[in-house]
Amino acid sequence: MKTTIKEFALSDTAAVIRKRMSVRNYAARPISDEDYETIARYAADPGRLTGPFGGITRLDLVKVTGAVSEKGIKLGTYGMIKNPQAYLVGVIPKDNNKTALLDFGYAFEKLVLFLTDRGIGTCWMGGTFNRNSFGREINLADHETIPCITPIGYPQGKEGLLRSAMRTLVKADNKKGWSELFCDGAFGRPLEEKAAGAFALPVEMVRLGPSASNKQPWRLVLSEDRTAVHLYLAHTPNYSEVMQRTDMGIAMSHFELGCEAAGVEGSWVQRDPQLALPDARTEYIASWVVKA
Repeated sequence: MKTTIKEFALSDTAAVIRKRMSVRNYAARPISDEDYETIARYAADPGRLTGPFGGITRLDLVKVTGAVSEKGIKLGTYGMIKNPQAYLVGVIPKDNNKTALLDFGYAFEKLVLFLTDRGIGTCWMGGTFNRNSFGREINLADHETIPCITPIGYPQGKEGLLRSAMRTLVKADNKKGWSELFCDGAFGRPLEEKAAGAFALPVEMVRLGPSASNKQPWRLVLSEDRTAVHLYLAHTPNYSEVMQRTDMGIAMSHFELGCEAAGVEGSWVQRDPQLALPDARTEYIASWVVKA
């Protein structure tokens, strides 16, 4: 069956982003054949898995029964996930890892949102899974790496004690405010929502995005003439570089989807505006440039 743009379009971008949450407890009910077929079509569409800088994510769908794959390999997630029906495994090349991780986070989060819209639960996992077992399952090549995976299935409802404790530990339900994350023209000048204009929705979609341990490492600076928005990574000392660059890709996907919903045309480029940075931990990532 030929893939159509409409098939993979979100029903309501803002609503889906607000609805998305990490699901660690799944119903024992198998995923329907229709949903599996749709996921397979998505995974076979390179356009859906290509990031803004051209990197393509390989996506492997692994069905499991009691956490054991059809190959008989036990896929470990250290007790974090209950009753997964399958896993989606993201794979990228090791070379040019910084840009590849941006493309990966961007493409994988769009997949997560698409699944959320279909009522399928997901959970970004970058550290709490056994990479060796997943690597054996998908025949991972020497030049490839697995940045993250997600279990999939239909949400069960209540989380178990361990999974609830995990949400509490990372303060998953607490998001930083605009004044901490977004700036107007330059760092040190907090952006007010009423001053964001057409960018108000895209900026808020970034704020609501998932991030590793809920670090929320993204920072946005709107240009004074509102023709560009610059994205920066506020590094957390001694924290995973892989996860934080992936988080930047997630932010890019949310911002772009917010722009589509708000009718703001543009594209991502890497063109450092050379703004004065607040500290040595802040790194320029990319800019959204409005179409003239």
